[in-house]
Amino acid sequence: MSNAITIEQRARGALMGAYIGDALALGPHWYYNLDELQQTYGPWISDYTEPEPGRYHAGLKAGQSSQAGFILDLLVESLTDQGQYNEAHFCQQLDTKLFPQLDGTPMQGPGGYTSQSIREAWRLRVQQKKPWGQVAGLADTTEAAERILALAIRYALQPAELARCISSNTALTQYDTTVMAMTVAYGCVLGSLVRGEPLDTQTSGRLMTLVHDGVLPFHAVTSTGEQTPPPGPEAPRQVGQFPSPDALLTASCILQAATDPDIRIDPAWKASLVYGMPCAVYHQFPAAYYLAGRFQGDFELAVLHAVNGGGQNQARAILTGALSGALGGIQSIPERFITGLENHAQRQKWAQQLGQQAAGK
Repeated sequence: MSNAITIEQRARGALMGAYIGDALALGPHWYYNLDELQQTYGPWISDYTEPEPGRYHAGLKAGQSSQAGFILDLLVESLTDQGQYNEAHFCQQLDTKLFPQLDGTPMQGPGGYTSQSIREAWRLRVQQKKPWGQVAGLADTTEAAERILALAIRYALQPAELARCISSNTALTQYDTTVMAMTVAYGCVLGSLVRGEPLDTQTSGRLMTLVHDGVLPFHAVTSTGEQTPPPGPEAPRQVGQFPSPDALLTASCILQAATDPDIRIDPAWKASLVYGMPCAVYHQFPAAYYLAGRFQGDFELAVLHAVNGGGQNQARAILTGALSGALGGIQSIPERFITGLENHAQRQKWAQQLGQQAAGK
């Protein structure tokens, strides 16, 4: 990994990589029959495509975003406007710009499809008039991860604040603690890449050091420092602290598999079959870690293998795109992916602003 890549470039690459991954999977989204996917789009999807009539996101054009991209816009716009994470401002964005376009059904709203957790939040917030903080649901998807990646970028140099903001933002729409732990862990990994750390078998160890030092909110059996340890075998768990650090350990386990010559997934898009094609976090995060780790320095291959794997390839491509874009910086992203993306000029401006905020400028 080149030290010549700046934090700003990594931040810009991460954000644009997420947008690009989302848009690349818009057409071929949710094909669980891979023969059907290849019959429709050919043996290898290499660029933006349009959804087929009657499919998810039908009517949208190549290069446009799903609702995940729309919501990511709202959070990024809030961050760049406020200069920091202002949860009340972001919630107002959802109240005024997203929810008025929804009706509680799946095939409605920006991007042509509304996820389970957003539908549930809409129902509780709009129909039942509940306040924010009481509208989260139990969906086990990466819905929150697809937006909190902006917070991981913004607070890459402030890991404690990164974890706090991501935990709080995730809890707006998802309150399952396993989902929250895995989402925060993904943000911690992404933040480490933005600040210039490698994605390797030591990634989890570096993050665990932050756990032991009390920076990240994961429970660990042992702790470092000179404090006198409490009675018993381990420190007591605090409110808001995840019960185990296992979500942080996933990345390096996956990277060990990706670099082990005796373990090979060929072609690499079949990682979707190994880790699972569905939407749940425990399928999506491992596949993203694998593809970003295997194709380090090659944004195009990492993201296109995520797309060509079928199933919930949109989430897989968003998560992979952010990781890979952070690893290689904005300069690693092919120009055609940037210019072919809807609203790319505004998004590049936001990415630059977010990168400057991340770097403390």
